[in-house]
Formats: sequence, structure tokens, C-alpha cells
Amino acid sequence: MTFEQHAHSFGAAADAYERGRPTYPADVAAWLAPDPVERAVDVGAGTGKFTRTLLARAVEVIAVEPDAAMRAQLTAALPEVRALDGSGEAMPLPDASADLVTFAQSWHWVDPDAGAREVARVLRPGGVLGLVWNIRDESVAWTAQLGELIKRPESRVMAYERPLAGEPFAEDEYRTFGWVHEQSRPEFLDMIASRSYVIVMEPSDRLALLRDVEDLLDSTSETAGSGTVRVPYVTHVHRFVRPPAPA
Repeated sequence: MTFEQHAHSFGAAADAYERGRPTYPADVAAWLAPDPVERAVDVGAGTGKFTRTLLARAVEVIAVEPDAAMRAQLTAALPEVRALDGSGEAMPLPDASADLVTFAQSWHWVDPDAGAREVARVLRPGGVLGLVWNIRDESVAWTAQLGELIKRPESRVMAYERPLAGEPFAEDEYRTFGWVHEQSRPEFLDMIASRSYVIVMEPSDRLALLRDVEDLLDSTSETAGSGTVRVPYVTHVHRFVRPPAPA
């Protein structure tokens, strides 16, 4: 299965993505934009999980998302947000038109060099680029077991130390936010089913994996017998500032 097939697989599971994927702590958006800005752009916005948190931080919020099914989910949930067809490498926006550009759970699908050039084009001088990842906290025993079970430990998905290097974003600030996402058992299974590497599995393999996940929930003291699954997360955030143009 190619990188492109994984990257464009999410529309097939847009409903599960909206039901199962976690939200983000409001503190993340507040750290990226301590003072409200005129325009924020959320790229690879999916169904709008992170987009929602930007509504309190900007006068106008625009979502950029290449998948039509995901955009439809976002528009239904957030009719006040303008949703555009585009990508990290090609945003349908004018030069120097945004104060904040964010990629939540989406920068690893972007060519970093082309993406950095495009963000630099769209951001106003002094504008902020935010790169955000929600990662399960695998220091907790049962989530580490989950990572082994699905053969995709979350802590290994991205190298957080250097998500972007080179001009014009040479230096950044980095913070983490620990939190717990509570969801129903069906929503938790939807979260697993909405992962790209699960979406592209053969149907029989996907069903077998979901059964194994249910068995884990039934055998783990933190989740057994409960209709609610409390999933610990660490949200990793990088904040880059677009430098002013040379005098």
C-alpha cells in the first residue's frame, strides 16, 4: 500500500473518524494564538476536530481539506467555517492572508519543503505556524498493549524533535499537553477503525483486529465492564513564527 493510498484513505471512514477521533485541549489553540487573530487556517482539517478549537481564537476560520467526504462532515458540523478543497502544498488562499496556519494530525502527510514554502506564502509576517499531534500516552500499561496489538505504537509515528527544518521556519517553540479523552466503547472502536492503516486492511483482517481490541478492553482493569473508555493522550505542539521580510 503506497503513501498516497494511505493519505487519501480517510474519506472511506469519514463517519467513524468524526465519531471516534479525539478532540484537542483548548489550551493548545490558546498557546498558538494567545491574542485572537483575524484569520486562522486549519489545513488537513478532516472533519474539523481541531478546527473547532480555533473558533475562539480568530474572527474568521478557514478549513482546507482535500477529501470531499471529510469536508462534507466538517461543513455539517461547523457551517460557520468556510471549507476549501486544497492541501498543505497548495492552499487556495492569497499571499500574506493568514495570521495562523495549523496542521493537526496532518503535517506528516505533507511534503515538508513544499509545505513550508506554501505556509510562508500564505502567512503574514509575524504569523504563526502550528504543528499539532494527539498521541496516546503509552507510558500507561494498557495503551502500550494497545499499541503493540495494532502494530502501530503512536509514539513512533512522528519524530517530534524536528518536524520542520530550514527557512523561513528555522526555530520553534515546543510544548506538550497531557489530558484524558473520555469516549464510549463504540466511539473508541471507531477511533481504531478510522486509522489509515486499518482502513486499508482487508475486511477480514480489520474485523479480526477490532475483535482483538475488544478482547483487550474486556481484560484490562481500567476498561473492563465499563461503557466508557478513558484514553490518556499527550498533545505535542510546535509553534513557528513567520519572520518579517528582509528590509
